[in-house]
Amino acid sequence: MSEDIDLKSAVEGGDGISVIRGSGECRGWNGIRYKLGMSAKNVGSSKLSMNVATVPPGGVAFAHIHVDFELMLYILEGRVRHEYGPGLKKIVENQAGDFIYIEPGVPHEVFNMSDTEPVVAVVARSDASEWQNIVDYDRNSS
Repeated sequence: MSEDIDLKSAVEGGDGISVIRGSGECRGWNGIRYKLGMSAKNVGSSKLSMNVATVPPGGVAFAHIHVDFELMLYILEGRVRHEYGPGLKKIVENQAGDFIYIEPGVPHEVFNMSDTEPVVAVVARSDASEWQNIVDYDRNSS
């Protein structure tokens, strides 16, 4: 993860409205690339963060749990599979145009279903710190 970049340098405005224009992919976490996005780190939000995630062709975001925050996704491009629940035994597949809601504490692993096309999604979290409150999950633990 490239947390050493200046997350505030692309932010315009202030005094109640902040703007980031045309943010390119600049950070990564667990096999996913992220646009700069907005969070407590650059706009001072206290309850939410938002960015655009790209899972590369054939990519996987390994099993993890969101601790005490909700997450919503809107799939802009591609097809994605979530294996979720205890032991990651449940499966749901989604494609461009789908919305996804992930409750706090639900273990899940994310797979790009294509070997040639990325998955691109808008990601909104009820946690202003983005991915600091995420823990790894061992699919063999349940």
